Amino acid sequence: MQITPMIWIITIAVTILFFVYEFFAHVRKPHEPTIAESARWSAFYIGLALLFGVGIGTVSGWNFGSEYFAGYLTEKALSIDNLFVFLIVMTGFAVPKMYQQKVLMVGIIIALILRGGFIAIGAGLIENFSWIFYIFGALLLFLAYKQAFGGHDSNPADGKFMQLVRRILPVTDEYHEDKLTVKKGGTRFVTPMLLTIIAIGFVDLIFAVDSIPAIYGLTNEAYIVFTANAFALMGLRQLFFLIGGLLERLVYLAQGLAVILAFIGVKLVFHALHVNELSFINGGQPLLWVPEIPIWFSLLFIGATITVATVASLLKTRGDTQKNDRGSVHGDPVVAAESNADQTPVQADGIDSKLDARK
Repeated sequence: MQITPMIWIITIAVTILFFVYEFFAHVRKPHEPTIAESARWSAFYIGLALLFGVGIGTVSGWNFGSEYFAGYLTEKALSIDNLFVFLIVMTGFAVPKMYQQKVLMVGIIIALILRGGFIAIGAGLIENFSWIFYIFGALLLFLAYKQAFGGHDSNPADGKFMQLVRRILPVTDEYHEDKLTVKKGGTRFVTPMLLTIIAIGFVDLIFAVDSIPAIYGLTNEAYIVFTANAFALMGLRQLFFLIGGLLERLVYLAQGLAVILAFIGVKLVFHALHVNELSFINGGQPLLWVPEIPIWFSLLFIGATITVATVASLLKTRGDTQKNDRGSVHGDPVVAAESNADQTPVQADGIDSKLDARK
């Protein structure tokens, strides 16, 4: 895939312009977006991402097009997982709804910058050290395990990192509109709004650790890695307000992502063995009998996994709701209690474990 410096410059410039437009058109004036507004812009950005993938396939060949779509699906799923933790952060800091757009916008921009840095580092490592695929593969397998079996005791608003920040910075207890700092009695204080943004940035850093190795397991093209990440993050703010309470219903998303990360981890290890240069493995010779998982299979597997996890989640929460309703209608305290007991860990699995799964 031939990407000239000019194409890179144009792509990055257009990406920046999109986010600048987002800020001035939607975020600068604090408000809570309507469902209709969120739906329109979510559809626009998803449509734009799909159209871009068709363009890559038409111009550069459908092998690269398939790599883009597989990467976009993976990064979109991981980005939705980000929203779980963003929700925890904003709930922990009690961010007023009219200011949540600004927090999300800043968080998404930080995520894009961090991922851009990781993409550049990853591209350099892959170009010079083929054995890095072993490390990426092992990292993804470890993260898949943590994603599936992580604990439930994380809250970024009260975590050790934010406790350290509070000890270093003078903090006010109340919001002052959407200001990041405020002067009181001659002393400059930071507001909870700034603390929220710092927490979001810390979360973005953690999420970039599994995001970039995951997509490099699907393509070696840095341009595809960057554009898939950029499009996955575009419209994420609107998606947050569109799906709203649906986030808490995606109780099996963590397990679905764990399956995807594990699959890509295995794919990376297979690829590392196929291009092996390590002297202590097969005398430094590639293991050509090791299969290379084709990109079309990766695309189908990722799409099917996301679909199954989503449908299973909605069926599970729908069944819990119906069970709870039946218990309430018939006045059966045992049924109601059992249903409530069932739903408590569902919400913990769906939200509280997201950040801890990556530590």
